[in-house]
Amino acid sequence: MTDQGTSAATAALWESFRGGPVVHCYLCAHHCRVAPGDRGLCGVRENREGVLYTLTYACPISAGIDPIEKKPLFHFLPGSSSFSIATVGCNFVCLFCQNADISQMPRDQGVVRGMHMEPREVVERALAGRCRSISYTYTEPTIYFEFADACARLADAAGLKNVFVTNGYMTRQALEAIDGRLHAANVDLKSFSDDFYRRMVGARLKPVLDSIRRLVAMGVWVEVTTLLIPGENDSEDELRRLAGFLVDLDPNVPWHVSRFHPTYRLRDVPPTPVASVRRAVAIGYEMGLRYVYAGNVPGEPSESTRCPKCGHLVIERRGFMVERMRLDGDRCRDCGTTIPLVLEGKGGH
Repeated sequence: MTDQGTSAATAALWESFRGGPVVHCYLCAHHCRVAPGDRGLCGVRENREGVLYTLTYACPISAGIDPIEKKPLFHFLPGSSSFSIATVGCNFVCLFCQNADISQMPRDQGVVRGMHMEPREVVERALAGRCRSISYTYTEPTIYFEFADACARLADAAGLKNVFVTNGYMTRQALEAIDGRLHAANVDLKSFSDDFYRRMVGARLKPVLDSIRRLVAMGVWVEVTTLLIPGENDSEDELRRLAGFLVDLDPNVPWHVSRFHPTYRLRDVPPTPVASVRRAVAIGYEMGLRYVYAGNVPGEPSESTRCPKCGHLVIERRGFMVERMRLDGDRCRDCGTTIPLVLEGKGGH
């Protein structure tokens, strides 16, 4: 493990603010203005004498192989493995963060740590592990954009796909910079309330919705996850509005509704009742979505994919594991209906 600064590199997507030593970072929607010696809200982008540096280049805190279903992505290369990397830091301060030990390390512990791993090694390890993709996950990939993009360039050339597991707070410029090399994204749509985003996350709702729209328009395969927190984002009205947004975007966008467990700074809220997850899944279908999944409820029938026409199982899952696929290519084996899946190539909605 290395201490902060050993993997510093000049950052992307910033400019001097009004010609002075303060810099304007436009990597994410916070649009931080960072004075010399200070860092942005993410804790890993630092102004050194009027130049913005990223402190996490080639410095992941975690690297390993996961099933793609863990992202969760259920319609993108189903049953495949994904080499998953993360660095420390995040541009959100979620009270309910499930990876706070690494995402909030710069803020809570005042350090930036990781292991040295060049982009070339990331790709080599993915290929050696017979992975079909690289996932930038566990923390927010936007805040280590330079490292992720360098890996993505090499991965794309090697025939691997690139996946962001993201809070969706990147700017239009960031998405334009990686366009063509990003193939799939699972976006956390944490709530459909701007008040929730302000209180619980330290951000705003609109930039997330804008990013989801842009990703779909770019042809990136998009799935959406909502962690259902009792009393905070689980009202029927809010869930209907959220599902309605996805339906208007594309009814084939898969929606993952995950069960909350008390953690980090939200330990006084009880776990989500399974009945609430089931009701949210039902609301998604009632609103017109075709693929809605329960998360963090192992063994739940709605972990699996059913044909929207005949109702038969086409992909049977338990947890993150695919147990059986009943498909002819991307078609239901029983009725021939095309299931929106990315099996090869870029794909998109």
